[in-house]
Amino acid sequence: MRIPDWTPALKAQPEALVRAITQRRGGALLSLDHALLWSEPLARGWNVYLKAVRTELPTSRKLRELGICTVALLTGATYEYHYHAPDFLAAGGSQAELDALRAVCESNPCLQQSSQGLGAIESIVVQYAAQMTLNVKVPDELFAQLKEHFDTTEIVELTAAIATYNMVARFLVALGVSPEGTVSPDQAKSP
Repeated sequence: MRIPDWTPALKAQPEALVRAITQRRGGALLSLDHALLWSEPLARGWNVYLKAVRTELPTSRKLRELGICTVALLTGATYEYHYHAPDFLAAGGSQAELDALRAVCESNPCLQQSSQGLGAIESIVVQYAAQMTLNVKVPDELFAQLKEHFDTTEIVELTAAIATYNMVARFLVALGVSPEGTVSPDQAKSP
């Protein structure tokens, strides 16, 4: 990571905040948390908001995770992909779909009309996430396809998940946050 890992000795944070984050994570802080905890308001808000996006939205978890994995691959956020690819599989996705997604993201995903190896709805989600990530603006034709398959609440929630994980990806990549047990490219270059 490009910044030091947060520790209580370096910057004290409220014990309740650290406990809440640790509980949401299943008992241990992640590398991302060691970056966020440099700012109490950021860590607090992030914990509440990301919990809602990750676990409280009723829109298809599989499709939300597919959108998140698309963002991760397109932005080079290996940390994000490391954690969300298994979540996609746990939500009913397949390794073949992840492999197809990776192939699409290695080509020009914004120009793909269909993604070989992905179903029609999955292809629309990938195209939507790619447009949001790479171009920001989504063509009317693609949005009309979304409206054919999703109600308004689902579109809002899918859009929020993709937009949120664009924010996450940019935070992770800018600070060089790597998955636990790995070395970031910035750390590898250090003497």
